[in-house]
Amino acid sequence: MNFKEFGLDETLIEGIESSGYENATPIQEKVIPIILSGKDIIASAQTGTGKTAAFLLPIIHKLISSKSDEHINALVIVPTRELAVQIAQHLEGFCYFTSISSIAVYGGGDGFNFSTEKQALSKGADIVVCTPGRMIAHLNMGYVKLAGLQFLVLDEADRMLDMGFYDDIMKIISFLPEKRQNLLFSATMPSKIRELAKKILHQPEEINIAISKPPAKIVQEAFVVYDKQKIPLVKWLLQSKEFNSILIFCSRKQAVKDLTRELKRNRFSAEEIHSDLEQQNREQVLSDFKNRKIKILVATDILSRGIDIDNIDLVINYDVPNDGEDYIHRIGRTARAETDGIAITFIGEKEQNKFSTIENLLGKPVQKAVVPEQFGASPEYQPRKRSQSKRGYQHRRH
Repeated sequence: MNFKEFGLDETLIEGIESSGYENATPIQEKVIPIILSGKDIIASAQTGTGKTAAFLLPIIHKLISSKSDEHINALVIVPTRELAVQIAQHLEGFCYFTSISSIAVYGGGDGFNFSTEKQALSKGADIVVCTPGRMIAHLNMGYVKLAGLQFLVLDEADRMLDMGFYDDIMKIISFLPEKRQNLLFSATMPSKIRELAKKILHQPEEINIAISKPPAKIVQEAFVVYDKQKIPLVKWLLQSKEFNSILIFCSRKQAVKDLTRELKRNRFSAEEIHSDLEQQNREQVLSDFKNRKIKILVATDILSRGIDIDNIDLVINYDVPNDGEDYIHRIGRTARAETDGIAITFIGEKEQNKFSTIENLLGKPVQKAVVPEQFGASPEYQPRKRSQSKRGYQHRRH
């Protein structure tokens, strides 16, 4: 289903398209119409199913025509600063062509961060993404404008309860107007989540979505590397075996440009595609890749969804995608039309926890390949255990 079919505002559609999204995921197809209709929701959905866009897009659409400039219009409560930053990044892309403002409010920063948050919370920001402890700190000072709030989102609610945030959540809710739309998302549905839902939701619709899995024909491997090893390793992989068609995904435009320049310098048949290119240029590059005039295409996630090219025999994730859904979309570009394919992911030092989350969603670890000796020592794969990350976060709250 294309996002245009939901009847979303045209300026929001521009932001969706510029963020590289074309077709809705299963949870987006189910959740967006319900939120647009004004109903509360309780949804069982893992990180990586596309749930962030599922709640952000209808909220943005509704606020474009109904927001108050003097109040916070939507509040999204999340368990960790990392998730707050990630959602804020999604918001920035989706809202780029709209008049909707947003801010992420979380602990761990300096006094300047707190002052910036205070200004936004006292003047009114359209959408606020926050961690519970930091929001409580602002609420206790009396300037947070919540009287006109229209939407409350609890994301990863089960994890918030595991981390001991129940009292903080209920305290925040005590500041909110009774009439509002409530959206609760949780990976699991234990009894304590049901009890929380009964207290804050009004006749909710219930949605259950499992993450999709990549085709079994895809051979998945990963290299655990230092960032400086990534470009040499790409060149080594491209020289080690004959591939006919290679797609390399980078999360940042600058990485796309740097890698493409280096590949061309080494006389590889490579081109780049990202949002800085004019549409006409993008279409030409894509056409040349499809027709095998170009062997290697280096791209941002603008190509991970909706690209219709068969016979790509190697996909390289130059860096770890943001979530499981992006990972599956990226590697799903290979092993199409009954062919086999290889998907290789580079895991940088700071990307290990992110990749571990993706492995948990896949239900099994991805095989780690040995980095060739000529590139020097490489890091061990040691993602933080969940209990450690919990303790670290709770320590930062105080």
